[in-house]
Amino acid sequence: MEWRCRGITWSGGVPGLRWRGGRVSALGYGQALAFRAAGERRCPGARDNPCPVEAVVPGRATGGRCPECARLDRAHSVAADTFLDDPQPYRVYLAWFGPGMTKVGITAEARGEARLLEQGAVTFSWLGRGPLMAARRTEEVLRQALGVPDRVAYERKRAARHALPAVRDRAGEIGELHRRAREVGGWTETLEPLEFVPRDHAEAFGLDGLPPLDGTVSELVDGGVVTGRLLAAAGPDLHLLDPTGRCLALDTRLMGGWVLQGAGEGEAAFSAPVTPAVTAAADPTAQGELF
Repeated sequence: MEWRCRGITWSGGVPGLRWRGGRVSALGYGQALAFRAAGERRCPGARDNPCPVEAVVPGRATGGRCPECARLDRAHSVAADTFLDDPQPYRVYLAWFGPGMTKVGITAEARGEARLLEQGAVTFSWLGRGPLMAARRTEEVLRQALGVPDRVAYERKRAARHALPAVRDRAGEIGELHRRAREVGGWTETLEPLEFVPRDHAEAFGLDGLPPLDGTVSELVDGGVVTGRLLAAAGPDLHLLDPTGRCLALDTRLMGGWVLQGAGEGEAAFSAPVTPAVTAAADPTAQGELF
């Protein structure tokens, strides 16, 4: 049986690896992972549709799709402002990723906290609920009024998880922004404002006691082996303790499209390319996600 990976899922608030065909392998903190990438990385398709040509995609591409499937995936994306007539209610939220790293975003109310788990938000609070376009306008207004960015670089998020302040401090930072947001005029006329109720994901992510980050896996290659003990998972990232004692982050978006095979004991040495970690205080304009 061929196991071609499609990345991570946070179904039910629990991390798992998705595979072509709809299978999901649950991930548990403390478990050992050991796999080898095999063959060529193929486009997994988009919107539950397979790539018609199974195009080969670059190992370092976090999108992991060919240009045609990438366009299809974005065709109905709220984040890309291309899907504007959705009648379901939306929620505006404040998401906290680390000290000084908070953003305003929106998500369909029916998705609950899934969007926040997918982004790796350590703490968050809802701000308001209502129609899509009102939520989108509020998002833009509050970004400007609060001086928060529209994206936070993954590298900074990863580093911040390894040196988190106390729960009270991170709730306090997002609570102050929530207070300021309520003072911004206009948006409460089109959205129902929601009270500040902080939700913390550190336990769900397994972040307590996470050691310093030593590096990140830059890509998977044919025959490259990843092995280690799963310490934590946040957003698309797995945080692993490798056999040499290094704490490494693996972006599961790099796994999408690869056939992954179990690594035998005789080859269970970490051989995937790794780049040194950056600090959470790195350049905030570094490339980040469209979240």
